[in-house]
Amino acid sequence: MSSDTAPSQDARDHGHGHDGGHGHDHAAAGDPCAGAARDLWSVDEHLADILATVRPLDPIELQLLDAQGCVLVEDVTVPVALPPFDNSSMDGYAVRVADVAGATEEYPAVLTVIGDVAAGADGLPEVGPGQAARIMTGAPLPPGAEAVVPVEWTDGGTGEGAATGMRAASGAPEGAAGEVRVHRAAEAGAHVRRAGSDVRAGELALAAGTVLGPPQLGLLAAIGRGTVTVRPRPRVVVLSTGSELVQPGEELGPGRIHDSNSFALAAAARDAGALAYRVGAVADEAESLRAAIEDQLIRADLVVTTGGVSVGAYDVVKEALTADGRVDFRRLAMQPGKPQGFGTVGDEQIPLLALPGNPVSSYVSFELFVRPAIRALMGLEDLHRPVVRATLKADAPLASPSGRRQYLRGTYDAESGTVTPVGGAGSHLIAALAHADCLLVVPEDRETAAPGDELDVVLLG
Repeated sequence: MSSDTAPSQDARDHGHGHDGGHGHDHAAAGDPCAGAARDLWSVDEHLADILATVRPLDPIELQLLDAQGCVLVEDVTVPVALPPFDNSSMDGYAVRVADVAGATEEYPAVLTVIGDVAAGADGLPEVGPGQAARIMTGAPLPPGAEAVVPVEWTDGGTGEGAATGMRAASGAPEGAAGEVRVHRAAEAGAHVRRAGSDVRAGELALAAGTVLGPPQLGLLAAIGRGTVTVRPRPRVVVLSTGSELVQPGEELGPGRIHDSNSFALAAAARDAGALAYRVGAVADEAESLRAAIEDQLIRADLVVTTGGVSVGAYDVVKEALTADGRVDFRRLAMQPGKPQGFGTVGDEQIPLLALPGNPVSSYVSFELFVRPAIRALMGLEDLHRPVVRATLKADAPLASPSGRRQYLRGTYDAESGTVTPVGGAGSHLIAALAHADCLLVVPEDRETAAPGDELDVVLLG
């Protein structure tokens, strides 16, 4: 059995944050979600059942780079203003405003250079009347100086025309002394980044609930935070089932197909914010599947299987997971994706979602059920893809089965507010799925959708 590895954060040791049980009792009398006595579950009922069980993962403290993609669980305030001191935004000369007033190329202001001020410098020289200090970008503004004139506004101390840059301090140390001619005037504060102009001490830097991306991690580093308390990215194990499955790159034998679902779902889990483990396809044997799942629980906050959930003689997931009564298999009033399974496995009762094996059914089921579960584990409030209304653009009406919510692949044009179907309704049409950027939804109470009708559209990108 092969598996794709994930970043080192997968080795963390943290609580799962689950509620210790499945979160419902299907045998309870009068339970509106009771599955034993019903024929079909609605999409919304199945999703509600999942979200009632899944709980946000317990917070942990992580180093900044390990926290990328995680959700902050604390408000972070600024301990020291940014920037912490007045500093130069240009390479040039720190000057007093009065000394360069009226300066032109014809009548430059001639100032005495008293030294260099480099980034990180201390023991700053004081700029007095008729003086200037050569200053570098990011260096603190020395006392007495009121503005910075860029080096391009000067002769750079050469006594010639406008400079294009400074001579390197190592090769021309004399540049820190002598005279400089300034060709333009400068107002107070010109090219100076004032202390606290970014954020002030005591201000809120990041609020709890923020997803930490590169800019947020940069801000945390800038204010001196080396670690942060977050909900970790969920670890999602994806298993395909089916003796017919062959890994991509291997030769196909008679009756065999390449395993595509585990790759699509692992990628979708990463896209949702999780750390994904892809496990090689498991043969249609109940004991093999039970053993494979048991092996993976040590690194799983959520398990996703694909295939083997329908009513066939070789639907191994159903056979393997119904024994302990903690995974329910149901039929949903939707197309594609009618057969679904959900429950918990292992001593820690890790949530498991069992998806159909057809590629489109599997992916649509992931978007509707697994993605929200991942985001719930992360502690996010916004669990779902954006939904917009769009006008159907098609050559003919679309048929939809009565009493079932249909999800068709489509392309959405935001400018015109239209959605166009891609491919047919078949749940095996993975090529059409690869060219779609949305799912168009035909509700349960409709059997057709005509061109010009308005429909809900789930945006996938």
